[in-house]
Amino acid sequence: MKIALIAHDHKKDSLVEFAIAYKEILSEHELFATGTTGLRMQDEVGLSITRFRSGPLGGDQQIGAMIANNDMDMVIFFRDPLTAQPHEPDVTALVRLCDVYHIPLATNMGTAEILLKGLQEGFVDWRLIQERRQ
Repeated sequence: MKIALIAHDHKKDSLVEFAIAYKEILSEHELFATGTTGLRMQDEVGLSITRFRSGPLGGDQQIGAMIANNDMDMVIFFRDPLTAQPHEPDVTALVRLCDVYHIPLATNMGTAEILLKGLQEGFVDWRLIQERRQ
C-alpha cells in the first residue's frame, strides 16, 4: 500500500512521534512524504521514504498528482488548524482529491491510528468495494 505522510510545521513533532509508535506497520508499506517531513521520517524514525518537494514548493501537488493517477492509497496529513498556511489552496486541493478519488485521509492522530490499525488487521480494501459498485 502507498501511504503519504505530511505535516504542517507545528505538527511535525507529533507525526514523528506517531511514526515511531507505528513504525512496524508503516515499514510494511511504500511511504511518500513532502520535503522536511520525509527527511525527519528518515533521520529520526529510520523509515525508507520517497521524498517530494516541501509542501509550499509543490510537494502537496506532487502527492495530489499521484492520487489523481490512482497511484496513492492513503494520506496521513497532520494539519495545523490554528495557523494560517501560505499554501492553503494546495492543501484544500489535496483534501478535495482524496474525497474525489475515495482515498482515506487522516488529518489528526486519532483518525491516523484507526486507519493504520485497520491495515494491520487486514480490513476490507476500500478500492475493491469501489470496483464492485461500478
